[in-house]
Amino acid sequence: MKRILAGLTLASCAALMAATPAQAAPVNPVKALKKQYVAGHGVRVSETSRTTMNGKTGQVRTTTGALGFGKSGVVAADLRFREKGGVSGLSPSRSITVGKHTYVQGGIYSEGLPEDKKWIRYADPSVIHTSQPLDVFDSKVLKALVSKAKSAKGGTYRGSLTFADVSKLYGEKIDKRLGKIKINYALDLNSKGLITGVRSEYTMDFGVLGSTTATVNTRFTGWGAKITIKAPPSDQVVDHSELGADTEVPQEIPNGSLDSLGRVQ
Repeated sequence: MKRILAGLTLASCAALMAATPAQAAPVNPVKALKKQYVAGHGVRVSETSRTTMNGKTGQVRTTTGALGFGKSGVVAADLRFREKGGVSGLSPSRSITVGKHTYVQGGIYSEGLPEDKKWIRYADPSVIHTSQPLDVFDSKVLKALVSKAKSAKGGTYRGSLTFADVSKLYGEKIDKRLGKIKINYALDLNSKGLITGVRSEYTMDFGVLGSTTATVNTRFTGWGAKITIKAPPSDQVVDHSELGADTEVPQEIPNGSLDSLGRVQ
């Protein structure tokens, strides 16, 4: 009888092992992302950034457009921006980055331009001018978001990093007070390990000026789509260096650096 029971137990275990599919190893998102870096292809991006000042809704900024890839990563971008509330007009309404230049138009970037010009060209190779403090196209940042997540369910990694943590990944120096601020995040990956979204939230306390909370929701769609990004027509472009010294056009485009977040506009 004991031999029969033992045999049944072994048979049952074997049946269960055969019926249970082997768990596949999780896809490495850094490797999955690098496979997408093919010239002529890219991904579409949409983003909503909201600020709340002392509990009241401040500025809402939306970004839509496309990012173009090269062998090294994101090499081009065509982005459109809209702002509501807060101080508007400080950002361009559209930016195009190709090669070693970024072209912008709209808002204060369109004031005082020659009549036949619609774009200002900056010697600025920075590609992604969005509100998202977590650059998931930086392999160090993406790896940290996955490895430091406190939970990972259904393809969503949740955790938190301080600005000091992120500044080290970027190789930037920031104010020590800003470095203590915590960024809560949620990173969404699909079954192929590709990023479908990243959400971040952080609160800055400016003392007597009160506190400001920023939430940024960035979504990515159409991985691998054919994307062509070209510079604006040359006859519509004026180089920033050609503008007069008395121009009110900014000397540079806000680059979303971590240190700039600590400056009260």
